[in-house]
Amino acid sequence: MSNVSERDAAAALVGEAEQAGETLAQVRAEIGKAVFGQERVIELTLAAVLAGGHVLLVGVPGLAKTRLVEALARALGLDWTRVQFTPDLMPADILGSEVLDQDEAGRRHFRFVKGPIFTQLLMADEINRASPRTQSALLQAMQEHHVTVAGTGYDVPAPFHVLATQNPIEHEGAYPLPEAQLDRFLLQVDVPYPDSEIERKILIETTGLVDATPNAVLDPQGLIRLQQLVRRMPVGEKVLASILNLVRSARPGSSHDPRVNQHVAWGPGPRAGQALMLAVRARALLRGRLAPSVDDVAALARPALVHRMQLSFGARAEGLDIDSLVDELAEKAA
Repeated sequence: MSNVSERDAAAALVGEAEQAGETLAQVRAEIGKAVFGQERVIELTLAAVLAGGHVLLVGVPGLAKTRLVEALARALGLDWTRVQFTPDLMPADILGSEVLDQDEAGRRHFRFVKGPIFTQLLMADEINRASPRTQSALLQAMQEHHVTVAGTGYDVPAPFHVLATQNPIEHEGAYPLPEAQLDRFLLQVDVPYPDSEIERKILIETTGLVDATPNAVLDPQGLIRLQQLVRRMPVGEKVLASILNLVRSARPGSSHDPRVNQHVAWGPGPRAGQALMLAVRARALLRGRLAPSVDDVAALARPALVHRMQLSFGARAEGLDIDSLVDELAEKAA
């Protein structure tokens, strides 16, 4: 009897995964109406959202990062808000604040006015421009999905995702994100320049009278169901071993690579492995597969690890590249 029920559950999971694959193909097509030629960026961002995480988008200005977030929010049917982070931005500007109110009887009381963080998709534009105090205001919401103001807790809407952007070139007047905050981002996604053909398409499509707007394919409850489906997807022993080997090989003290032990100041913690376990399943679902493979681990190694590692000063002076190191570690872990 148990074998029959297990077969029924497996068949139901396969059916849900197939339907989800079709839905996600429509989501990608809708996003593609507004964002051209950034298929890998779109896939990684969608994978992080399906895994229930947050994304750090790193790229120079003008590469359609804001456009991507808006298109993603529209296609997923989510409410979204954009906050431009600046050095004078205060925590209350994000979380909200209490104001003194008066009722009809003349009694005074404090009323909480919600800030822009009370949305489903928050774009934190140039997050490294804000002071550490303001950056840390996001920390509780990103991890615990609620905020505390004046001793009272408030839940943020579900689902809740932060898509933050960062300029990798300008460091003047910027505050680098602390390790604790970086670790809260499931993936770091590098946004490259478009190639010649894509840039030609951008020039034609975005300078006319009509600007394509993505249509909603999902709603918040539909996205939550997909996120639950991702967590139910099976992960094989080989993939699990690959993730474990990769994360431990990138950590000083437990790595068998002398370069890591000598040149890496700090490495990824267990949260990196958790991020990979979820992200590989989400990537497999986006590609129409029921279970992830070691290829998914290799493809997601750099986005999941580079912001959770730091080279020593001596290694940076010698020109050691963290991206290349992670790629080599991923090859060995496969």
